[in-house]
Amino acid sequence: MPASFLSRCRSGRGLLALGLLCAALAGCASVSDTISPAFVDPARYDLWDCKQLAPERKSLVNRIQELERLMAKAETGTGGVVVAELAYRNDYVAARGQQKLLEETWRRNRCRESDMEAATPPAEPAAPAAAVKPAPKSGRTAR
Repeated sequence: MPASFLSRCRSGRGLLALGLLCAALAGCASVSDTISPAFVDPARYDLWDCKQLAPERKSLVNRIQELERLMAKAETGTGGVVVAELAYRNDYVAARGQQKLLEETWRRNRCRESDMEAATPPAEPAAPAAAVKPAPKSGRTAR
């Protein structure tokens, strides 16, 4: 009887530790959206205009999508959730905070996608380069 009581206590401790670990990881995942602005300089985009914000905006969307793909790929392996959290979560949180700040600046500057597309001039065909004749080689110089 005492041996079975001890084995029940050990398994209970293991389950308790596992439950606490899961709760801690779940808590980290839910907190990330609220602390993301802490990873970004709040004045980073203050002096940027719409023409500067547009490519940065596209770049951030691509970076966030890349990190999401990497995290999803890491989660498929053994212990992948922990690997994804350790390897990619900080970059992901920072990029999301940067995106949030950039979107606020985008709205504050009253930027629009249609303006950005119209602002880029259409590509003009390159004019053929003029044929450049090589300089004649000079002979030996007389002394």
